[in-house]
Amino acid sequence: MTEHALPHFADLAELQAPPAWRAVEFISDLHLQASQLRTFDAWNEYMASCSADALFILGDLFEVWIGDDVLDQPSSVNPFVAECAAVIRAAAQRLPVFFMHGNRDFLAGDGLMRKTGMTLLADPTVLTLAGTRWLLTHGDALCISDTKYMQFRAMVRNPQWQREFLAKPLAERIAIGRATRAQSEENKRAGAGTDYGEVDDALAAQWLAAADAPTMIHGHTHKPREHDLGAGRKRVVLTDWDLEATPPRREVLRLSASGAQRIAIA
Repeated sequence: MTEHALPHFADLAELQAPPAWRAVEFISDLHLQASQLRTFDAWNEYMASCSADALFILGDLFEVWIGDDVLDQPSSVNPFVAECAAVIRAAAQRLPVFFMHGNRDFLAGDGLMRKTGMTLLADPTVLTLAGTRWLLTHGDALCISDTKYMQFRAMVRNPQWQREFLAKPLAERIAIGRATRAQSEENKRAGAGTDYGEVDDALAAQWLAAADAPTMIHGHTHKPREHDLGAGRKRVVLTDWDLEATPPRREVLRLSASGAQRIAIA
């Protein structure tokens, strides 16, 4: 077992679903941004019509998040962020909405939670629903073969780094966010794409054993499928959302007493 194999399990977060919950839904990796309005529109429609008892957003809801104080700007300055917050707030008034950090929106904090009504989840968290334990995570912490990314992740998740970054003027952070998005778009145009890495199955199995859970649900890799990890354990990978792709990608995972079911969004 590697030194970082079980980094979160000394005090594993747990969420017990209320008895009234019959079905919950999961989404991740929408990478919302003003330049991808078809994806935003599909997400907006889904959020307004979601009929689950609770919704879990397992990271990378936003393409980039440079600090909660962006919400303090007048809506005319950053209308896209204001509209995203309004969509979440409207949904959270109808059903519980839980949010877990991804590798793009790890700076989302209490300010975003207060202004939208979401509840922040630790990564990982065990959800107990209908007597079954499900281990929820964004998934990037399990991609240990990508050593360059793991070094970057350790840096940006360091509280001191985050304090120093958030202490920069908002205008400077907005410029950094724009540069990040521009580089991502340039990579797409150049055909380089983005390699989100792959989860280490042995480490995922260790996490499940430590959590006493048979199934892991995660996003991050943009490679939706089920992986049999042996010994009755598996991991279920959520899809990303991209309405510009061919064919368009938009799907939720619905979890109930009968198991997990993928549902395509019309």
